Amino acid sequence: MKKYIYGAACCMAALIQAQDKCQNIKINQLQVIGTHNSYAQPADPRVLELVTPIINGMMQKYSSSMSEEQKAKFKEYHPYGMDLKEGLNYNHPDFTEQLNANLRGLEIDVYYDPEGKRFSNPATYQILQAKGITDLAPMNTKGLDQPGFKVLHMADIDFRSHYPTLKDALTTLRQWSDKHPGHSPIFMMIEAKDSGFPIFENSTKVLPFDKKAYDELDEEIIKYLGKDKIITPKDVQGKYSTLKEAVTRHNWPKLKEAQDKFIFMLLPGSAGTLSSKNNPYLINGSLKDRIMFLSSEPDDSFAGFILRDNAIIRQKEIQDLVKQGFMVRTRSDIETYEAKINDTSRAKAAFSSGAQVISTDFFRPGNTYGTPYYVHPPQEKDYMNNPVNTSCK
Repeated sequence: MKKYIYGAACCMAALIQAQDKCQNIKINQLQVIGTHNSYAQPADPRVLELVTPIINGMMQKYSSSMSEEQKAKFKEYHPYGMDLKEGLNYNHPDFTEQLNANLRGLEIDVYYDPEGKRFSNPATYQILQAKGITDLAPMNTKGLDQPGFKVLHMADIDFRSHYPTLKDALTTLRQWSDKHPGHSPIFMMIEAKDSGFPIFENSTKVLPFDKKAYDELDEEIIKYLGKDKIITPKDVQGKYSTLKEAVTRHNWPKLKEAQDKFIFMLLPGSAGTLSSKNNPYLINGSLKDRIMFLSSEPDDSFAGFILRDNAIIRQKEIQDLVKQGFMVRTRSDIETYEAKINDTSRAKAAFSSGAQVISTDFFRPGNTYGTPYYVHPPQEKDYMNNPVNTSCK
């Protein structure tokens, strides 16, 4: 039976017997709610007005050149089309508020910036300021001029962030963790962004992620979060010859061994839509010397984490993957569509799929559309009325 994490620690309100049962389940038997683009602050509307017609034109041109297979894959990831303004119509608080609200999944997009200053002066703000617009939404520039990984969604377009640098994001996570001993594990999605939007003469040039970049990314995570806080692929692989073998033997740690820890799941460039088999994050085809689980497919020897965002189309497949032992991330809403029309069917499909990490843009009442839509565990009502009957929260 899937156990829901919906509290600062497992079983806080339950009896000792229920606590013991909770502590002995394995982390691949948990199901947590997390946010999508967890660090993001809303883009200035005038930026979206400037870029949306250009991007729509690019997408129409790209769509006309797609093969039928490419169109089908695009529709799976973007089932309602891709409207930039609608897709960004959410507003997240900072990590501390999210974690205090019992979320246990966060997503961070990172860009490689070894010299610094690459993202300090977005092209769209330069253009709008040249037109005399001076009241643009404030941009947190702390650390942007320094070397190190930067945290933002879309270079030059959707760049306002609670944490401009990965250093700041990780430091915040470490501080929260230290202040909440015994917390349940936190599932971290890291997307390595390797492409920008060269639609203006002064658009930011985004750097690729090669082995050196990934080495530095691992080093930065260890430096500011601490290796003692991380569940690594090596921890899970243990004595088995491959990570996949360990995962399909359900060799994940127990919840009591995973308290106060983070598990990182890496989406490589291009939003993880490309094959990971030759990704430079792998070292000799393995993750034993890495700290993150790489987005994979079930036949990969390094398979442990699998991305299946469309729970409606992939529900049965996700159920099968979870039974095999894989860690799966899916989404309860895609590009804000479900919140707009108050449709919970995708959320229901996500929870019943058994995917361990369910990502939403709306984790609490009061969304940007004024509808009742928000995502919560199916057992939440029963738990609040009779917490002893639900052993893991």
